[in-house]
Amino acid sequence: MNKKSIAILTAIGIILLIGTLYLFDNRNIQKVGILFEGSTNEQPWDQKGYDGLLTIGEEFDADIYIKENIKTKEEVSRAVKNLVEKEVRIIFGHSHSYGRYFADLAETYPNTQFVYFNGGYTADNVTSLNFESHGMGFFGGMVAGKMTETNKIGIIAAYEWQPEVEGFYEGVKFQNPDASVHINYVNAWGANEIAMQMYEAMKENDVDVFYPTGDSFANDIVEQADKDDLYAIGYVANPPNIDAKTVLTSTIQHVDALYVIAAELYEENNLSGGIMTFDFEDDAISLGEFSPDVPVEYREYMMELVEEYMETGLLPNEQYQD
Repeated sequence: MNKKSIAILTAIGIILLIGTLYLFDNRNIQKVGILFEGSTNEQPWDQKGYDGLLTIGEEFDADIYIKENIKTKEEVSRAVKNLVEKEVRIIFGHSHSYGRYFADLAETYPNTQFVYFNGGYTADNVTSLNFESHGMGFFGGMVAGKMTETNKIGIIAAYEWQPEVEGFYEGVKFQNPDASVHINYVNAWGANEIAMQMYEAMKENDVDVFYPTGDSFANDIVEQADKDDLYAIGYVANPPNIDAKTVLTSTIQHVDALYVIAAELYEENNLSGGIMTFDFEDDAISLGEFSPDVPVEYREYMMELVEEYMETGLLPNEQYQD
């Protein structure tokens, strides 16, 4: 190879290297941050958020920054300031409570995109990713209505406003009009002790299927139902280390998938604030595995109904009402 050929190849190599560096430097996502109210391993919800952030880091070759135990307005302000100083331009808040804080900070940091979950606060650079949870509650309620032997079903909910609570009630009644649904509200995502007291009171009243809709206490309720040889519907994730018969199915929210969706939109310059909703058809929500106690033909029936819902956007009580 003569000197001229070597010079040409060297020049090409330099051009390719510069092009690669240019593309790298012009990626939208180079650094990403997240705020947690607790720690990353306290609850399945938090673990899924952490997993979602790790996936973003891997897929976009981005640096990740994690801030735990960020709850108050002052803590959020300090954490955001610190992340922005590190040149983080997309910040996730792993709770609906971050919405009002992000909305307040939006004007101060106009070049930062803020993303959080299940809220109503928005701005040009504040996006809420909302799960359409009514449907998942409905299908979970149908399974509970089918499998109850005492015709008494219990919901132990975190808050009254949760869409899955109303959906679950409607699903029970659609499947089994004779069943009664007992509902108690903890009014907190935690308060496990209070939730367990509610469980015991319902058990004494012959409730034999439970739906706990608070991520912190859901697994505790399911574990106790397992010990008491009763049924439960899992919440947010499949409960770990539980007898397969106990959990009739689970209403699963794929939080980690939404993180990646938001990151992809940001990378494409299509994350522009507002409320975005996700459901079964977006692969953001699904039913978990069925207990072997649930008849095979009923499992198949349920999956057909879910498919219809994904195609039409209508729940069975909306399709087949008189």
